[in-house]
Amino acid sequence: MQQKNTFNISGRVIWFSSLFLGVIVSLPSLIQHQFNVYETIANSAITFIFSVFVWYYNIFTLPVYTSQEINRGFSMYPLVKNLVVGIVVMFLLSYLQQLILTHLNFGPVMLMFEVRGVLINLTFYMFIHLLYQTYQNQRVSIELERTRMDNLAAQFELLRQQVNPHFLFNTLNTLKYMVENQDENSVDFILKLSDFYRFTLENRQLDLIRFSEEMKIVQAYLFLLKARFEEGIEVDIQVTEQHQHSMIPPFTLQLLMENCIKHNIVAPDKPLQISIYSEEEYIVVKNNVRPKITKESSTGIGLDNINERYQHLLNKNIIITPGTDLFVVKLPIIHEDSHNRR
Repeated sequence: MQQKNTFNISGRVIWFSSLFLGVIVSLPSLIQHQFNVYETIANSAITFIFSVFVWYYNIFTLPVYTSQEINRGFSMYPLVKNLVVGIVVMFLLSYLQQLILTHLNFGPVMLMFEVRGVLINLTFYMFIHLLYQTYQNQRVSIELERTRMDNLAAQFELLRQQVNPHFLFNTLNTLKYMVENQDENSVDFILKLSDFYRFTLENRQLDLIRFSEEMKIVQAYLFLLKARFEEGIEVDIQVTEQHQHSMIPPFTLQLLMENCIKHNIVAPDKPLQISIYSEEEYIVVKNNVRPKITKESSTGIGLDNINERYQHLLNKNIIITPGTDLFVVKLPIIHEDSHNRR
């Protein structure tokens, strides 16, 4: 279904500009010491009526021709048709004047009016079509931007709802092992697991949360990791009080920690060491590199996910620095006031 054309020009512009032209064409006669009042009024009236007609006719024909001009480039057909229609209308107006003012020589008077009509028609045609083309370009740009934002929002929603099933399976296996061995921390483990998924449900629809809220997710997740790996994992968190009030996409740090475990060996004799700290305008997540011999298959969750979320929210990329000994990821700080201005 074709979208309704909403392009419009104010009636005041049409009527005042037409009146202005009607006055302008009579100035040469008014400047002369001797002039015929009836001829001057007729001259101004014809120019005024013709100008109003040209305005509305050009606007009326816009929906018919613009789609062709946009798709196939500029076409002479609508311009020629407008000029022909204008010539016919001006001839009728000139003939009407001749019926009223019979003493005038019809031939020269008609030629003068026709030349004037062509000039007015050309000027209005070019102005209206230039204005309409600008309007169309702006409307297309707005639609493209709206489509782009809708696509980004849809992609971001898809990224945000991705969940790694392996984490749940491993966690339930750990819980099963603890219950079977009557581990005294089983109840705490269940409570932390409950907290973690409560955070998931509460924050899954949010683009950003406070860093302090993200740390609650990290602490619950870390407890689950400690129950599973015990001394095989060490996490050191040193974030300044200032950065505690910044914003972060939910589960960013949890995904980074999960990524560390996914790609590295976790063992008590050589524990996986993860450091989370603030550095200038970044939150840094760093871990020692102890790559697994057999790499796990990618689930699409991890660094690409996080990077796309930051691109969506800030139009910035995270900084990834891989190395043989250390793997470092830097997350741009998101200040609450700067995000609200976007």
